[in-house]
Amino acid sequence: MNPFEERKKRQTELQSSVAGIKNIIAVCSGKGGVGKSTVAANLAVSLAKSGCKVGLADADVYGPSLPTLFGVDKAEILAHKEGERDLMIPLEKYGIKLMSIGFLVDVSSPLMWRGPMASNALTQLIGDTLWGELDYLILDMPPGTGDIQLTLVQTFHPGGALFVCTPQQLAVSDVRRAVNMFSNDNLQVNILGLVENMAYFTPKELPENKYYIFGKNGGKNLAEELNIDFLGQIPVSCSLSDANEEGVPLACKEDSPDADAFFELAEKIIEKTKE
Repeated sequence: MNPFEERKKRQTELQSSVAGIKNIIAVCSGKGGVGKSTVAANLAVSLAKSGCKVGLADADVYGPSLPTLFGVDKAEILAHKEGERDLMIPLEKYGIKLMSIGFLVDVSSPLMWRGPMASNALTQLIGDTLWGELDYLILDMPPGTGDIQLTLVQTFHPGGALFVCTPQQLAVSDVRRAVNMFSNDNLQVNILGLVENMAYFTPKELPENKYYIFGKNGGKNLAEELNIDFLGQIPVSCSLSDANEEGVPLACKEDSPDADAFFELAEKIIEKTKE
């Protein structure tokens, strides 16, 4: 088999792994530290609680967060033989199929991989996983606008991209570049909208008060500037921080009003992806 035929065969294999997925949604940010993984994890849980079949792939190769957010740091991934291919069986927790590079490497050691190596690893991570039939596969994308993002988009053709930013102007500027990349004529990914994380802080003892500790409405103003949908604000809360530390996504907790923003986001994503 010549190299062209091998590449064509490999592309066919990768596409077959995601053939049963109705919607692939890329959760993106222009920079790290804006809570993209937290949003992706709680969006996935919220979609699952809405009755959807959901998978979540942690594609942030240099900083995988999914094992910590779901409390599965020591997970072992099993293999499944399908014809000539060895496929990985995703971990299942809280009704979600999970896969992360953090399940396969020592997360305490730095991954000193160049761009092409990281891109190939993530392509295998997503394309060699036995996802089965899903309504949504959420891709927790790495921050930035480089080789990894290009490879994943061109290989798996997500049906939509959701952007996460914080109110600060630095984060807003980085997201502007990321949105422009995904909407570029060469990629043409449908922009579902933008959500502003860490938008404000409300103390428990003053539930009517909002303190805009990182600035005000930076994400909302950017959405208006770019003519994309603004999908809401997620506040800073101690309960969200505690949930991340516990390894139990906040959306899993029935009695947490702070999780309402994630359920509202899930409802908007469902509405936007209706066939």
